[in-house]
Amino acid sequence: MAKTYRVAVIGRTGRGNYGHGLDTVWNEIPETQVVAVADDNKMGLAAAARRLGVDHAFTDYRKMLDEMKPDIVAVAPRWLDKHAEIVTAVCEYGAHIYMEKPMCRTLAEADEMVAACERTHVKLAIAHQTRYSPKLARMKELIHSGNIGRVLEYRGRGKEDRRGGGEDLWVLGTHVMDMIRFLGGHPQWCQASVTQSGQPVQASDVSEGNEGIGPLAGDAIHAMYGMPDGSVAYFDSTRNAAASPTRFGLMIYGSGGIFEIHTGHLPAAKYLGDPSWSPGRTGEKWQDVSSAGIGIEEPLKEGGHTAGNVLAVKDLIAAIEEDRQPSSSVYEARGATEMIVAVFESHRLGEKVPLPLKNRKNPLTMLG
Repeated sequence: MAKTYRVAVIGRTGRGNYGHGLDTVWNEIPETQVVAVADDNKMGLAAAARRLGVDHAFTDYRKMLDEMKPDIVAVAPRWLDKHAEIVTAVCEYGAHIYMEKPMCRTLAEADEMVAACERTHVKLAIAHQTRYSPKLARMKELIHSGNIGRVLEYRGRGKEDRRGGGEDLWVLGTHVMDMIRFLGGHPQWCQASVTQSGQPVQASDVSEGNEGIGPLAGDAIHAMYGMPDGSVAYFDSTRNAAASPTRFGLMIYGSGGIFEIHTGHLPAAKYLGDPSWSPGRTGEKWQDVSSAGIGIEEPLKEGGHTAGNVLAVKDLIAAIEEDRQPSSSVYEARGATEMIVAVFESHRLGEKVPLPLKNRKNPLTMLG
């Protein structure tokens, strides 16, 4: 008979809550059963217990792990200040993990999480939902098949709302960095600048960031990365420069055309087969890209965060049973985090920095 995985959920009401549905996705997975929830906010805990239909509710997640002995733990809060602590503790209990993004605050924490997973043979998947999108997988196939020729540039932007700049880079840029890595591999170097009101960020500009990010600065980010194939990737974000509809997402420019993709389960995606990158010059038109290909109607139904989580959890369970890494593993999450941290390290040093980074601390704490 198929195994039923016992799932425990960790939330933090008021400090990232339960992420984007990481508590309720298990209702869609027949192989799992939520058996307990932990939240140090008593009102939030009571609400979560009712929502999840569980009798076992704990204000101390360690006590929950000790008593309930789950097979999988959902580390659901969006805030990242406790991610490393919780993951390390869950690993010691031998439970596998599905965790909300972003990964953590520093590369030192990321290294700690990787080491804990390796030591205990725990599989960790992070909720970079677009990585699991059938559209992104199809786009990767189309790029490798030469539909836009040789890849020249990746251009990513954040949402550029009130969080624009450093916070946008951490909270939403992690999705873009993960897509760049999925399509083009891990960058070899980064050169970036971080500014506040048009001036280079200094130590006096650093303050505690929102959502448990830690020391943070900058209302504008300009970053460039050298990719393994010789192409370059860019990420930019400027506070209060948002567009409607949003520019949040990634564009891939090739010698023969462009692909564009947003984020999510079945995100908006486009193709322009125009080497000039300008429909006005050639008369070429943008075409929709579906999980079935260019100009083909989407055969799948959009399911939002729930559907994205379902794909990620199913992959995590398969990874457990096949003894492999999840598609969005702890290593992939560390890679995206390194791209983010590299922006601040390049700014601190005022030069191009090679990856992997030697500095594993928060570079903003080291500004002179």
